[in-house]
Amino acid sequence: MTDPIGPSTSTIPNPSPTTLLHPRREPFEHGLLPIQKLIFTDPLQALTSLKQKLVSSSTQRVDSAALADALEISLDHARLVLDTLASVLHSESDLLVTSRFDDVDSVGADLLDLILFLYIQSYKRLLPRSHKDAAAVADVWPSTSAFDGYLSALSPLQLVRCNTRRFMPSQADEEAHQLSYLQKHLANILSLLSEPVEGEGEESLVISMEGFEHLGFLIQFEDKGSDGVFLSRATPIFANSDPDMPAVPVPASQVLDWLLQNIASSLEHVTEKNPAKENGPPSGSDQDVAMADTSPSSVKASPSVRSPCFIEGVSKSSYVKQASDLKNSSLKVINCHDSVIYLLVPLRYATIYGCSDATIVLGAVGKAVRVEHCERVHVIIAAKRVCIANCRECVFFLGVNHRPLIVGDNHKLQVAPYNTYYSRLEEHMTEVGIEATINRWDDTLELGMIDPHNSLSHPAGVSDAQAESATRLASDHFTKFLIPNWLEGESTCSTKDNPFPLTDPYLTSQQKNVNALSPTDEEEV
Repeated sequence: MTDPIGPSTSTIPNPSPTTLLHPRREPFEHGLLPIQKLIFTDPLQALTSLKQKLVSSSTQRVDSAALADALEISLDHARLVLDTLASVLHSESDLLVTSRFDDVDSVGADLLDLILFLYIQSYKRLLPRSHKDAAAVADVWPSTSAFDGYLSALSPLQLVRCNTRRFMPSQADEEAHQLSYLQKHLANILSLLSEPVEGEGEESLVISMEGFEHLGFLIQFEDKGSDGVFLSRATPIFANSDPDMPAVPVPASQVLDWLLQNIASSLEHVTEKNPAKENGPPSGSDQDVAMADTSPSSVKASPSVRSPCFIEGVSKSSYVKQASDLKNSSLKVINCHDSVIYLLVPLRYATIYGCSDATIVLGAVGKAVRVEHCERVHVIIAAKRVCIANCRECVFFLGVNHRPLIVGDNHKLQVAPYNTYYSRLEEHMTEVGIEATINRWDDTLELGMIDPHNSLSHPAGVSDAQAESATRLASDHFTKFLIPNWLEGESTCSTKDNPFPLTDPYLTSQQKNVNALSPTDEEEV
């Protein structure tokens, strides 16, 4: 497709050597939905038409009914789009973010934010590299599904065998992949944010400062030594506008040139920091590292609050993170096995990937949790939203305000109500905006088995298959999970019990199991 915005003849200041452009990871990691009708062959043409159809609203906001009608999708899917958009929006003051659960439809989504969200549904994730020793992997990961080999990009036991992140996309690789996507599609994206003016040719589209700020959904600038910069402050394009007057729109071609220069500089910076690794096979010692040799020494926090903290390779041990230990707003738990992991912290985002035979307790997550490629894991989560993808024989104890989303190739999943507490839980829930009075743990929403956002080939005829649903954990198997109170006396308003109300069968079962324990038997369940 020919770029809708031609090159500018204006002089563009060079990118600042101290300012780097970064993609916002959140829309790409937590904002992609496997709904086929949201993925367009020609997103520019389709979304230009959609924008014209929806722009008639005087408020420039779109509710789920209007979206469902425009895209010919169900109301449930339209509501899911708005909920997911709210979880990855860059503006914390937007009405979609600040509104209560029941008010989302009445406030709707900003039209331009919605258009950008729908555009990136065409994004293809960077896939992990396959394991070199396919026979060895098959030996420990038997194929139990007709779709195995097509749908599971990387099984948990495959991760155990390689026991190294070289077979997973690194943070730098993912950032470079996202920057390359933006570089390719930026002309289209700016065209959707711009407005035409009288005249023909390359200068016929202009973008306002308000339209430019919507790019904050996809990109952000970071100065050395600071966490972030507003887009309009980072660019010299609007610098000469009179602060007492509305900013004058500028040619979209000028904005495109300036941003492409910054993306090129950022890509160069990422490449320099993360030189390409050898493509040859790993050494034998790398292929067969025993789980017993994996230690929490690989657990590391990122130096930037903007970047996630990684917890990797915890094996056959207990591991604890408290609020005083972690300043990052997001966290990733990767390749942990045969362990109990307590993450008693308030977070915005969390990802659990490739874990097996473990129990993982997440404190309070205010935006979204994604659990992917896990096997025989018990996950205890207090969160606004949770997405479960490609997991097997896992049990999820949930305190969630929105419907749990289940996608991909799942087998034998169970869900149950939230079943634990720690002394600062309610404090952390209030901090990130989780409501204990709303728990939709058993109101799961299943989407497609095929993820259109990866590049794997799929067997013919399964594109419309729905993900296997989760079953409710039998109430007689439900009991309280006891967390040792390491924080005794630290909080003046300690949580003394599970803040999420239990329905009668689970409450009765929990009380029965607690009463069956003698004082000397009260250990972790």
